[in-house]
Amino acid sequence: MVTGWVFFNPLTEQIIEFPTSIQNVVWMQSPHEGSPHDDSITFSSSEGVNVNADIGLSFAIEPSKVPHLYLRFRKTDLMELANGYVRNSLREAFSDVASRMPVQEIYGAGKHKLVVDVTHKLHEQLGPDGFVIAQLTINGALRLPENVAQAINRAMEATQNAIQAENRVRQVRAEAEQNIAQSHGQAEAARQRAQGEADAVLIRAHADAKANEIIRLSASGTVLQWRAIERWDGKLPMMQSGDKLPMLTFDISRLAGNDAAREKRLRELLEETTPHPTEKAKEETAEGATKDKPAEQKAEFKPAEAPSAAPAEPVAKP
Repeated sequence: MVTGWVFFNPLTEQIIEFPTSIQNVVWMQSPHEGSPHDDSITFSSSEGVNVNADIGLSFAIEPSKVPHLYLRFRKTDLMELANGYVRNSLREAFSDVASRMPVQEIYGAGKHKLVVDVTHKLHEQLGPDGFVIAQLTINGALRLPENVAQAINRAMEATQNAIQAENRVRQVRAEAEQNIAQSHGQAEAARQRAQGEADAVLIRAHADAKANEIIRLSASGTVLQWRAIERWDGKLPMMQSGDKLPMLTFDISRLAGNDAAREKRLRELLEETTPHPTEKAKEETAEGATKDKPAEQKAEFKPAEAPSAAPAEPVAKP
């Protein structure tokens, strides 16, 4: 009823002491812990398979309900109450909860659920008598019949093998997809490289063709005759036979008729190859032409004239 010193009349009154601190009790199969006897708890699953377990329990007594507990059991030794009344309630709770669970679930992931449900049931049964359940534990592994344990282990092993096989399939599939992606990337890179090389060849070919066309169009009869004279050393061969000539000669009159068309085409090619000035440079040129004088007309292209030492021939203008 109270804590501390109590004054009473020993002739008409008696003091009954109950501890209200946490009490710990274990029911083990091993004789080296708890009592020297096998106090483990056995219960059955929904298939009727017997399961044996070592149980640990921590509990306390609610002080306000101590008179009720004493009047009901007339005992002051809590360990005696735990090994009798509490243990029987515990076995009943385990049997009731486990009978609705398969043995594989009890032995596996459902072990925690079993403990939680049994704890809740003990609260309902022992709470009205003043017992407060602090902790309920299953110490160690559950003990099953040998054949049941082997069957469960084989089933778990098969499940683990299936998971590993599935993981290997995922890994192989991922590696295959990676190889496919890498092959596609290499093929695309090779295609781009080949396309780039082909474009470079075409660009060089177009440039060479345009350069050859410019040289061909700019080589007028007068220029060709001047270059031939420039490279002649002035010596005639000692003997001449066949169709070999000491120096090439050209009929300028036959070339003069095509000078206009050739000059027009050459001017077009030169405009295509000449880099265009920037917008700023164009604006400055336009402003300078407006302020000072009208823009000069584009210089008319003329083929190169031969030096005074070479025989001069008139060049037809367009």
